[in-house]
Amino acid sequence: MNSQPISPQAPSPTGPAQLGVDAVRARLRKRNAAARRFRLLCQAAVACSLGFLFLLLATLCLRGYQGFFQTLIEVDIFFDPQVLDPDGSGDAEVLASANYGSLIRSSLQEILPDTEGRRARRALGELVSLGAAYELQNRVAADPALVGTTQALSLVASDEVDLLIKGELSREVEESERRLSDLQIAWVDALDAQGRVRTRLSRYFFTSGDSREPEMAGVWGAVVGSAYTMLITLLLSFPLGVATAVYLEEFAGKNRWTDLIEININNLAAVPSIVYGLLGLALFLNVFGLPRSAPLVGGLVLTLMTLPIIIIASRAALRAVPPSIREAAYGLGASPMQALVHHILPLALPGMLTGTIIGMARALGETAPLLMIGMVAFIVDVPQGPLDPATVLPVQVYLWADSPERAFEAKTSAAILVLLTFLILMNTLAVALRKKAERRW
Repeated sequence: MNSQPISPQAPSPTGPAQLGVDAVRARLRKRNAAARRFRLLCQAAVACSLGFLFLLLATLCLRGYQGFFQTLIEVDIFFDPQVLDPDGSGDAEVLASANYGSLIRSSLQEILPDTEGRRARRALGELVSLGAAYELQNRVAADPALVGTTQALSLVASDEVDLLIKGELSREVEESERRLSDLQIAWVDALDAQGRVRTRLSRYFFTSGDSREPEMAGVWGAVVGSAYTMLITLLLSFPLGVATAVYLEEFAGKNRWTDLIEININNLAAVPSIVYGLLGLALFLNVFGLPRSAPLVGGLVLTLMTLPIIIIASRAALRAVPPSIREAAYGLGASPMQALVHHILPLALPGMLTGTIIGMARALGETAPLLMIGMVAFIVDVPQGPLDPATVLPVQVYLWADSPERAFEAKTSAAILVLLTFLILMNTLAVALRKKAERRW
């Protein structure tokens, strides 16, 4: 008879020992459950943040994509010599002062029915933007040979016609509560049936400055103004901030004066931005007499605002360099300046660029300090230099959001998308430079 070996078993604890094991297991279960709940809360917070971000971007895209397009009306324009140059002199001043709006109304009158009378002609002119007449004027000024010819042109429709074509203007609203009359809507439908109404990417939005007419307003002037302002801010704040951080961290002694400077720098980083605008108004405009609304002044004001952020981040990057790097450089006979230039700064540069990214991102979205120095002015022309009057994208968004015309709603969202794109491109470039300069030890 074969006997099976009996494996010894540890005696199960009984009494107080068993109670102690059960208490430890209960505490472990509670702790693990609390950890799981905390992890779920963190995941829910991340999901909520991403959801709100997606909702924001989706709302901007749904409202803003219409701002990138405009409605055009194709019309055969006869450049009547009797209207433009009755004497046949070809004088540029005579051509510039001619009534180009009448050419548009006459061309529309030949296409559309029921357009007899002064009131009908005035209503016809309201289908097309007021800027269309200036566009014809510019064409004739560039090529006087157009006088006496017929040209097929695509004219920009008015903002109300644009809203009607895009479905933003309800036809069910009472005629007295909308700017387009029933007759004008019938004319737009007739032009659409003839294939003369089309929607295309807005040329004016990407190539022109601000305008009182929503269909003629663009962001190019604000983009150029922002580029000049950011360039001046970067050229001034980055070298000054890095130099200040290097001196305070590497060369300045620890005394009450350096402690006072550090406290002031930390306090300046938390000062409201509008205070810097008041400082720029009092210092750069009233004392130094620099031109109002110029990107130069805006760049100087934003430099003052971003300097504390860059200094603090640059000092933190310098402190993050291991002391062994300094000791090894000194051990090989390098001077403090050689160790700084050849070893410490290259290793701290990625952190410095990170601080610069944060400071420039804050400066790009600032509006309050620029309002104080006059960059809220209505600027039509695109600035040609840092001394020309200009505006920036955040101020342009503020101006359009405050406009009563309904068509500026889509323009505002479109300008915000351009601002976000501008910010993403700037940050992408800075991150690429930081990655290229990054070293590991």
